[in-house]
Amino acid sequence: MEKKIGLYICKGCGIGEVINTEKIVNIAKNALRVPVVAEHDVLCSKEGIKLIKQDIAEQGVNSIVIAGCSPRVKTYEFTFPGCFVERVPLRELAVWAIEDDAEKQLAAEDYIKMGVIKAQKGDIPEPYIIEIAKSILVVGGGISGMTAAIEAARAGYDVVLVEKEAELGGFARKLYKRVPTDDFTKGVLGDVNLEPLINEVTSNPKIKVYTSSKIERIDGQPGDFDVTIRKGDSTETIKIGAIIQATGWKPYDAKKLAKKYGYGKFKDVVTNFEFEEIAKNNNGVIKRPSDHRVVKSVLFVQCAGQRDPEHIPYCSGMCCATTLKQARYVTDGNPDAIAMVIYKDIRTPGKLEYYYKEAQNTPGVMLAKGEVTGIREEWDKLIVTVEDSLIGEKAEIEAEMVVLATGMVPTTKEPQDYLIGLAEAAAKGDEAKAKYIETTKKPEFILNLGYRQGPELPFLEGGFGFVDSNFICFQYETRRTGIYAVGPVRQPMNMAESQEDARGAALKAIQCIEHVAKGMAVHPRAWDTSYPEPNLSKCTACKRCTEECPFGAIDEDEKGIPFYKPNRCRRCGTCMGACPERIVSFKDYSVDMIGSMLKNVSVPSEDERPRIIVLCCENDAFPATETAAFHRLKLDPALRFIQLRCLGSMNLVWIADALSRGVDGMLLLGCKFGENYQCHFAKGSELAKYRLGKVQETLDRLQLESDRVQMYEVAIDEYWRIPDIVNEFMEKIRQIGPNPFKGF
Repeated sequence: MEKKIGLYICKGCGIGEVINTEKIVNIAKNALRVPVVAEHDVLCSKEGIKLIKQDIAEQGVNSIVIAGCSPRVKTYEFTFPGCFVERVPLRELAVWAIEDDAEKQLAAEDYIKMGVIKAQKGDIPEPYIIEIAKSILVVGGGISGMTAAIEAARAGYDVVLVEKEAELGGFARKLYKRVPTDDFTKGVLGDVNLEPLINEVTSNPKIKVYTSSKIERIDGQPGDFDVTIRKGDSTETIKIGAIIQATGWKPYDAKKLAKKYGYGKFKDVVTNFEFEEIAKNNNGVIKRPSDHRVVKSVLFVQCAGQRDPEHIPYCSGMCCATTLKQARYVTDGNPDAIAMVIYKDIRTPGKLEYYYKEAQNTPGVMLAKGEVTGIREEWDKLIVTVEDSLIGEKAEIEAEMVVLATGMVPTTKEPQDYLIGLAEAAAKGDEAKAKYIETTKKPEFILNLGYRQGPELPFLEGGFGFVDSNFICFQYETRRTGIYAVGPVRQPMNMAESQEDARGAALKAIQCIEHVAKGMAVHPRAWDTSYPEPNLSKCTACKRCTEECPFGAIDEDEKGIPFYKPNRCRRCGTCMGACPERIVSFKDYSVDMIGSMLKNVSVPSEDERPRIIVLCCENDAFPATETAAFHRLKLDPALRFIQLRCLGSMNLVWIADALSRGVDGMLLLGCKFGENYQCHFAKGSELAKYRLGKVQETLDRLQLESDRVQMYEVAIDEYWRIPDIVNEFMEKIRQIGPNPFKGF
């Protein structure tokens, strides 16, 4: 279809009062050669929308540039099916953000030029649609997995549930009682009551259960996963649409606590998980392991190895409530017994605070703040040394039994630790890698992904073993599109939290299937039907795109040429930014498009006024900038903002092109990265920072100062920082002086 652009300028929200729209109309018609140009007092009104629709119907307009308010508002009004639509925020970036009226006009003209260029260069994306499987795989048959399976089946989806053990139930099957979830004040412990849940799973015709089974391999992409399941000596490969990993956790290895707490040395020092087994085997009566005598005194050590850099640096979330429950085992099984709890802190969030208050008033239960520093055995008793207590004195407490709250470790930790060690060895050479494989016991992998970037889900930085679920921006969503983490593989949580988590993950898996069926991105660009279309005939097989893609969307063939799996793609454009040959593009987003926009920004040459290009991500930095404008915080008129899908899509050629044209500086605004990253695309901002470290070569070639290009991290709610960041950068540019290329 022949492209016909229509530019529509809104004069509302004060735009028409300060912007000479008639001049812009003339520029658009004559300099930009836009065939259809119109202005309207309130473009989002019924009359304004009618004007645009009439031009679509009668004049064949199919590429629309809306010059008015932010692209983050009025999305319903300015949606025109079958048309390319570009929004130019004159209100925010020109009218509200700039003080001087003349500068507002110049900014408006620049932004409209860039909007028209984007419409000229862009095309309407055609969705990538394939035949898909509308079924969900749940790996793990514990509380989380069974709940996710049931919720998905209730919504009408077929579910395949794979559990490695012979029975469903997971760790909950080992419990004697559960912490109350309804009435916390009566002190009545809840029954685990797994059978109704298990029966609902096994009797549901939409759920197929594989027990004593494991995942041998997963290939493909969302909507079209090929999952090979092994049971005994036989395998079966099935088509799956989305995947939920709910493989749970394991107790921390208490043998590592032997020196401090005597575990393994003293029979009557047990973990909280072993204590649970004792209670269950004796129907609630606590008998100590050494002589099977009913105990009269039990001391519980909270945070045994937890919140400790040498062991588990995090809080497991469920141990405090579990200890309060187990203290009741002691007093309920023997009214004359005493349960003593030594804690660093008691953490019982939400309604569990009522349970904590109830425990404080339970006869026989004693709670004391302190740090257990040692345990020794004298005759048939254990002597526990406690320091840093509230009274500030060292104390020794006698008990017949000691219970260590050792915490939870995700099942993903062992595979991750192995893969980290393998990567470190491989970095040292083939010989070191071969030695590592030979001398290191390989753990049992869980998902066995056939991905170029590894067989398991990416993990959080820090080595704790939890799956990286983009926990700040998007819960459950891992860096493998269509695969969702739920329960304690994602973060520490109790049974009630795990069940709530499972419901959310089931909804995410359903959303994934429905979006893929329509050829749309899953998240965060949930409306986007574009996908990368590389010109592989010019590919040099440098592997940068396959290595840098945050979501493992690109594999390689036997020659090292990238092979895209479009349904894995999140449409961030990181591969576009990574490619030195600039062969990766989207129909509505490309290196050439942004480069052309940069080249058409006006560069003052008649005086020393600077010109700064700001490349900012659409998820945090750009909304923060618009919010600053909304609050009428003024920005330097030298700035011109260009919105990127993600800062990870930044190609270094843009910097070279802009600076060689005389632009005085380039400011990059990206999301916060690191362990608690806020990047919607996980690694985009971090990759931009990494690439920026290589820009010095370009600047040296141009004989320009490195300080002309700077990057700042900004959160979406830090709009108040934008003027300070800009002013700080502008001061650096003024100190450096004008770009020597200005005027050429």
